[in-house]
Amino acid sequence: MTIKRTLITGAAVAALLLSSLLAPAAATATAPTSESGRGAPPPTPTLLASGLQQASGSTIGPDGALYVVEGKIGQVTRIDTRSGAKTPFVTGLPKAVIPIGGPIDVAFIGRTAYVLVANVGDDVPGSTRNDIDGIYRVDGPRSFTVIADIGDWSLQNPPPPDVEFFLTRGVPFAMEPVRGGFLVTDGHHNRVVKATLSGVVSEVEQFGNTVPTGLAVRGPRVYMAEAGPVPHLPETGRVVTFGLKNPAPRVVGSGASLLVDVEFGPCGLYALSQGDSPGEIEAGAPALPDSGELLAVRRDGTFAVVAAGLDLPTSVAFTRGAAYVTTLDGDVWRVDPVKGAQNPHRGKGCAEGRG
Repeated sequence: MTIKRTLITGAAVAALLLSSLLAPAAATATAPTSESGRGAPPPTPTLLASGLQQASGSTIGPDGALYVVEGKIGQVTRIDTRSGAKTPFVTGLPKAVIPIGGPIDVAFIGRTAYVLVANVGDDVPGSTRNDIDGIYRVDGPRSFTVIADIGDWSLQNPPPPDVEFFLTRGVPFAMEPVRGGFLVTDGHHNRVVKATLSGVVSEVEQFGNTVPTGLAVRGPRVYMAEAGPVPHLPETGRVVTFGLKNPAPRVVGSGASLLVDVEFGPCGLYALSQGDSPGEIEAGAPALPDSGELLAVRRDGTFAVVAAGLDLPTSVAFTRGAAYVTTLDGDVWRVDPVKGAQNPHRGKGCAEGRG
């Protein structure tokens, strides 16, 4: 992540982190196609829920509901995917100190929920407390247990000298269950680590200045979104895959700015682009309103637009053939139906398309 050390106030850090993880450059992707191969407009997203506070990661729980983290208030919220009704699932988690942090992602192993918490330690300028950056197991509506202190491990195991950073505990961004624990991306230290359920943290792979973000796992393969270095040009926005035993990444999709998530859906592999901006942007400048896109990863390594006009999307989850996109400004949008477009992992009945 290209972050300079010259500005050290809390406000400056917030702006820089927003720039490095959220502020994009122009995206390039082709329009979707109909099942007959003729051009067709993207499906129109419909608003399912709103009013979330600093929403980021999300997942479908074992009950079929959508679970979304709210960093500003230290909460995970359950959202009924049919009615949009919101219910607090767990409260009292460490709150965000800056606009990226606090509860930042959520995942389930069986019926047990786990929450990834970031940027709540004393290495964040402006912080008045020293909470733990890591994985919390949810024990009840107001109770939880830290099972992996990723922040302390990162403090004791800094990235190599050629990786520029100033937050010593990194920025854990997304997590995905794997056998024995979780994989976690660090978009600041530019690496992926594994945390076991017993709290052992180890490095899986150290990357260059690629800014790893979202994760998905399919069998022995890990799929990872890369936002790319500032200014997040489309040519550095990629989806890569690697194996845990051989973590050398291979590109499976590229050409969209500021990719923040990657997930498997009903028609295969999808990526989420936060949005675009015209030309040069200042640090901390937001994306253009309503410029985010849900993208299908095509067989030839390009992207096809599944849904456009999304406002600062942060994560996507799939269930019952529909996509649920969470946005930073607190909305959840449903995209239904979701179609494929020359996707190498197409599901039954998915469109091939010619793009």
